[in-house]
Amino acid sequence: MLARRRIGQDDDPSRRDTPLRARHATDPDTPAPRVASRLQLPPGPWATVLDCLCDRFPAIGREAWRDRFARGMVLDADGVALDEHARYRVGAEIRYYREVADEAVIPFAEGIVHADAHLVVADKPHFLPVTPAGRFVRETLLARLVQRLGNPELVPLHRIDRDTAGLVLFSADPATRATYQALFRERRIDKRYEALAPALPGLAFPLRHRSRLERGEPFFRMREVEGAPNSETRIEVLDRAGPLWRYALEPVTGRKHQLRVHLAELGAPIANDPFYPGLTEERDEDDYTRPLQLLARSLAFFDPINGDERRFESRFALQI
Repeated sequence: MLARRRIGQDDDPSRRDTPLRARHATDPDTPAPRVASRLQLPPGPWATVLDCLCDRFPAIGREAWRDRFARGMVLDADGVALDEHARYRVGAEIRYYREVADEAVIPFAEGIVHADAHLVVADKPHFLPVTPAGRFVRETLLARLVQRLGNPELVPLHRIDRDTAGLVLFSADPATRATYQALFRERRIDKRYEALAPALPGLAFPLRHRSRLERGEPFFRMREVEGAPNSETRIEVLDRAGPLWRYALEPVTGRKHQLRVHLAELGAPIANDPFYPGLTEERDEDDYTRPLQLLARSLAFFDPINGDERRFESRFALQI
């Protein structure tokens, strides 16, 4: 099981014995951080922004959207609140705030491995989403970091699953964001993961697994299909002791659930994986006793701003 940190534990070694400078959103005396979702308005028949939002998000009633407009929770790209009669303009960016009633607290704390004017490197625990989605708004890595660092301009440069723990890189400055985004687009960043999974004594390591991944059933799963490969993972073994081996995984591509599908297809599904090779029946998403044994261990790259070599390591560890 992953060694976990409870909320409130300071992960900055320079202030190990002092309380957090900014409390998490789980503190009842601290207002929840406001992290806006962003939407670039697509082509469509709508006369107003309100009409578009009602069509795109039908689960939220028109009156609920009107209430959000009235409370200043729908903004333009400059952060100016929009009126519910605001005219629709294709390509315009809007920002809106999601709300979830009775949001559950995730009782594990993130760490900050590095922070400067351009970048923040966070260490995410299992079960914590990176960005607001579904039933999570306040209890997300982004929302916690915005409050902790006081920087509403934070944007994740990549994502890892809620089930996965480890490093996530954030842009802290819009002026340099595109420069760092290019690291991922141009594959100039080395990402290394660790996983605990069943032994594969019949295979020779290190190996490369290449396959074509497409959406499966249900919609949130991926599957391997025939066709030209669009995914590739380098795999080696770090420890062969016991029934579960410790694997090092280096994704060459970044397809959804790529590492989980690739190991499962090789015959070694990652320990505690509820999705692969098959769905776990009656999965309890709030069961914190069985974290997925997958960790985003390290990130390495040459900084495109100053040319420095950067390497960051997660402070978490996988252990059953």
